[in-house]
Amino acid sequence: MPLAAAFKVMIVDDQFSVRQITRNTLEQLGIRHIFEAEQGKEALEKVTLQPVDLIISDYNMPEMDGMALLLAVRGNPAVRKIPFILLTGRGDRELVVKAAQAGVNNYLVKPFTTEIMRQKIEQVVGKLS
Repeated sequence: MPLAAAFKVMIVDDQFSVRQITRNTLEQLGIRHIFEAEQGKEALEKVTLQPVDLIISDYNMPEMDGMALLLAVRGNPAVRKIPFILLTGRGDRELVVKAAQAGVNNYLVKPFTTEIMRQKIEQVVGKLS
């Protein structure tokens, strides 16, 4: 069985359209177990109750942004080892360095293609198929 078929991903983004694009892209990669949250606090609660294999989170969100979510995940023993990809419209070096220091596994700049997403995920978790 391909890894993708059993893989569980949490998408975190305050914009419904971005969550849908991300979901569609993951489905094109063969991933079927996809969970969604509109913001960081909701995502943290969900992954604590229902563990996932990967978190893909937007950087810029109200209340708890992607960086705060990353720090909360890395600070929680129950979920700290979940691979984390930060999704951002900014590709600036300062953000990438800050995210790396906080423990991000990879980052994905919007807009992205299916192939770019596959590469970013596979760099973190290995081959999807």
